[in-house]
Amino acid sequence: MPITDLLERNAKLYSDEVALVEINPEITEPQRVTWKEYELIQSTSNTYYRREITWAVFDEKANRVANLLIKKGIKKGQKVAILLMNSLEWLPIYFGVLKCGAIAVPMNFRYTADEIDYCAKLADVDVLFFGEEFIGRVESIESDLGKECLLLYVGNSCPYFAEDYQESAANCSSIAPKVLIEDDDYAAIYFSSGTTGFPKAILLRHQALSQSARMEATHHETTHEDTFLCIPPLYHTGAKMHWFGSLYTGSKAVLLKGNRPKSIFRAVSREHCTIVWLLVPWAQDILAALDSGELHIDDYKLGQWRLMHIGAQPVPPSLIKHWLEYFPHHKYDTNYGLSESTGPGCVHLGMDHVDKVGAIGLPGFGWKAKIVDEEGNIVEQGEVGELCVKGPGVMVEYYNDPQATAETIKDGWLHTGDMARQDEDGFYFLVDRKKDVIISGGENLYPVQIEAFLASNLKIHDVAVIGTPDKRLGEIATAIVQVKEGMTMTEDEFNNFCTKLPRYKRPRKVIFANVPRNATGKIEKPKLREQYCGGRLVEEQNRG
Repeated sequence: MPITDLLERNAKLYSDEVALVEINPEITEPQRVTWKEYELIQSTSNTYYRREITWAVFDEKANRVANLLIKKGIKKGQKVAILLMNSLEWLPIYFGVLKCGAIAVPMNFRYTADEIDYCAKLADVDVLFFGEEFIGRVESIESDLGKECLLLYVGNSCPYFAEDYQESAANCSSIAPKVLIEDDDYAAIYFSSGTTGFPKAILLRHQALSQSARMEATHHETTHEDTFLCIPPLYHTGAKMHWFGSLYTGSKAVLLKGNRPKSIFRAVSREHCTIVWLLVPWAQDILAALDSGELHIDDYKLGQWRLMHIGAQPVPPSLIKHWLEYFPHHKYDTNYGLSESTGPGCVHLGMDHVDKVGAIGLPGFGWKAKIVDEEGNIVEQGEVGELCVKGPGVMVEYYNDPQATAETIKDGWLHTGDMARQDEDGFYFLVDRKKDVIISGGENLYPVQIEAFLASNLKIHDVAVIGTPDKRLGEIATAIVQVKEGMTMTEDEFNNFCTKLPRYKRPRKVIFANVPRNATGKIEKPKLREQYCGGRLVEEQNRG
């Protein structure tokens, strides 16, 4: 079924139940907000900003958006971009776009003006919804976007060059428009993370979105009684498709702005959250706060929290081992996926396989996987090759890029660009990105393996391993190490710890510095190469 059918079903079955809650722990005083009739400022031990909407209101808001777009002449198949921070407005706008038959185009809130302009043109965007944080960026490219691109502003004090979305939508019907939407219809364009340059546009169908919702609920045994805490940005398939489990079951979700450990624990406690998806850095921060005594479990109501899962990047086994020391009752799962596979879950560990922590897992619900060599032949079990996946969530194409599509999808198999191996039990282990493999003196070094080892050091908060130029070996493994706050580490201490690694895997160089990660928690290795290699390795890293 089209993903919009799930929202309409929930509006009928659970009309008066809470669908979404927005919390901003940084705001401590009431402010004028959108949908003021649904605003709720709670005063408990600390006053904090909170809004909520029911499933019925969610659906009505989506219908108003759909009817507004139709009134503006938007037809089925046209593209509507969304450039917003996480808020109660985000998902009703997204579903309103889908309900009118248009294609939703979520944009990264970190995009510069040039990147917004590039992505809008790449996806042939006809409408852009944007929030107050982006006024300056959008204003600077207004003339480049062209008069044919409608700019709809979401927020207070609408700028002169845009139309006020709230005022326009308020005058539109809250009844669903009569637009036929089918499973095979195009639903959304998501952008790749752009780690090797400007992003690619990834086209997905409605059936892919619906399948991901069913898969998420299946993988995590989500029920109508669960409450999901969503912290990552909704423009990303990871956050969106994990929330789809709540959509599938008609259960409540909480959108938390900010990722400080105390804010996370407070939200879990006050909203009775049962499922929390974290990124590696946030889990590291929570553990550091618990270890230091800054955070105390007994100060919060956390007994209902049943599942902590992580995705978007490799997870050091030492992190999960440490986590379970504090939360032995927690189920744990890790989810592997790409925007090209409609987000997370094409491979996942599974909640009953904590003994396999370190693996990304087994093929997900409805998916197949294999590992192949450079010629496309399946490798022997245990050997390293490129991970390929096949299933109902494989993208249609890279929009307007047939060459890149042909290089990535072959006979229905999505070539992920990730190097992996399979153990004797059939579990897949991520070795590294194909482009991140370091070739040192003819030996293939996989940074993820080295990073997982280094992360087990109790003094290391975060770590990244990259290849840096070397006249003799071509390139060497260099570790960028972020030491835990309040601790120190010397180069000799680091090197002594590394003697536990095989000699050829030991980093030849260590740099003590912060490790940059993007909004979805992935280490920004191109930025590190630019900083420490002067960009000289970028072309080499794109080999293969």
